[in-house]
Amino acid sequence: MRAMVLAAGLGTRLRPLTDDRPKALVTIAGRTLLEITLTRLKSFGVHDAIVNVHHYAETMIEYLKANDNFGMRIEISREEILLDTGGGLKQAAHFFLESSGSNEKPFILHNVDVISAIDLGRMVSAHMEKSALATLAVQHRETSRYLLFDKDGELCGRRTGGTTKEEILRPATKLYPLAFCGIHIISPQIFAKMSEEGSFSIISSYMRLIAQGEKVAAFNADNCYWRDLGRPESIEMATQEINEGKYPGV
Repeated sequence: MRAMVLAAGLGTRLRPLTDDRPKALVTIAGRTLLEITLTRLKSFGVHDAIVNVHHYAETMIEYLKANDNFGMRIEISREEILLDTGGGLKQAAHFFLESSGSNEKPFILHNVDVISAIDLGRMVSAHMEKSALATLAVQHRETSRYLLFDKDGELCGRRTGGTTKEEILRPATKLYPLAFCGIHIISPQIFAKMSEEGSFSIISSYMRLIAQGEKVAAFNADNCYWRDLGRPESIEMATQEINEGKYPGV
């Protein structure tokens, strides 16, 4: 199985920790976010991964080389300008389409600045059972940006600004607002359907695609440990939780 780690961002929310390094090399309990992400992916059978880089790109490349790519085959996708989540994935399309039969094998897209105990194997199985174009790990928790799903767990739209602005692309009798966890399972068929160019959000692509009848499904991760690591205080909190044994992945 293959995966992409989204690691090119500037990490502005993590300053001053990212003043002299990319956010992927910020450490928790003695390990970098990139190491935690890659070794967790490897534990679920991922041996081939691509990592996008931009901020302190050479530092990232040297770090991977010094650690022998953590025993994986790692390809680098260098972004001269930041391409956001959708543009970054589209630039890496060749990595997922280069082998025979690759159009049939889903892959994982994982933000580098989240840690979780979500069962990625179960998530892949759920994705394939639903024959979805993409499956998103979600939870019932407070956020400023919600994804809206119907009773069958299919994406219908999104809500931003807490409760103030909704974009509904697929009508439903009742909508359920859920918070996205930054982990996707995606079928490679998506690349033929991504008409956006340059820098764009993958969530915006999903919105356009569900309006055209494509299926993007929810994977409920309510009972799984998860934490966003976008701010220094989140790093401190995660470190404490790891030291208390609340996160088994480190």
